[in-house]
Amino acid sequence: MIVLPEKTVLTSLGYELDCSGEAFGYLTDSSNLLNQPQKLRQRMQQDGYLYLRALLNSQEVWQSRQEIAELLAAEDCLKPGHPILECVAKPGLKMHFRPDLAAQSQAIKKLLYSGRMMEFYQVFLGRDVRPFDYTWLRAIAPGHGTYAHCDIVYMGRGTHDLYTTWTPLGDVSLEMGGLIILENSHRLERIKNDYGCKDVDSYCSNRKTAQLYASGEKWWNGALSKNPVSLRKKYGGRWLTADFKAGDVLIFGMFTIHASLDNHSQQIRLSSDSRYQLASEPVDERWVGSNPVGHSAAGKRGRIC
Repeated sequence: MIVLPEKTVLTSLGYELDCSGEAFGYLTDSSNLLNQPQKLRQRMQQDGYLYLRALLNSQEVWQSRQEIAELLAAEDCLKPGHPILECVAKPGLKMHFRPDLAAQSQAIKKLLYSGRMMEFYQVFLGRDVRPFDYTWLRAIAPGHGTYAHCDIVYMGRGTHDLYTTWTPLGDVSLEMGGLIILENSHRLERIKNDYGCKDVDSYCSNRKTAQLYASGEKWWNGALSKNPVSLRKKYGGRWLTADFKAGDVLIFGMFTIHASLDNHSQQIRLSSDSRYQLASEPVDERWVGSNPVGHSAAGKRGRIC
């Protein structure tokens, strides 16, 4: 359990979080259930997430971080005079989403799509598993984190029995801005039946703005809320997080509300999002293949509104 030092201030999108016991807490570690797939599935159904400490080989995590750090150093993103592996940001750096870095890293691909990760999913899902071919990599410079959302609005065209794995690429302290999950949010039927039915790449083809959305010039970013404080008050539960270490992973389903803390450190917070499902289930075409179309114009779908 993490004990917050006195006067510790945690923020998300600039909003100070209520860190009282009623509003804030810590993720339940489920690593003791690793050899008990039925109990893992029950825990996922109950909590909407699985926090697994030391699931991955920490040395492989650090190797992945090293590759990404070297790419960032080559782009002059790091502050001179510090070890590259620390990823201390160059003053004034603005950076958030860098999937291109993951595409260049063989170590990341090995870490996420072979070995312990795939062995876990084979046990957890019980049959042949297929991951998405697209890797979401976050290289978050000091500043604001990620807004609250559910993943379903970005990848809901295939099976909804799809799981996200958030993998910190190194140690991620509270100060550096780790992921936060809204407790019991996966059970909120009003989210599933409204927001959860939307698709960020769907647009109204019978409206004047249709061409702007079809080309990607206009786009809804999928945010459920940009105020994590009012969101928690509206839906209840606590924001949950941890002091993440290299080798830890956090796994959750498509309807679990999550966001991230702001990065108050001097370092770039490195993490990846990867997705896994049964190979036998329908897959969202945007995220598979040698060159996934993602949210580009090729992934847009018009509808009559």
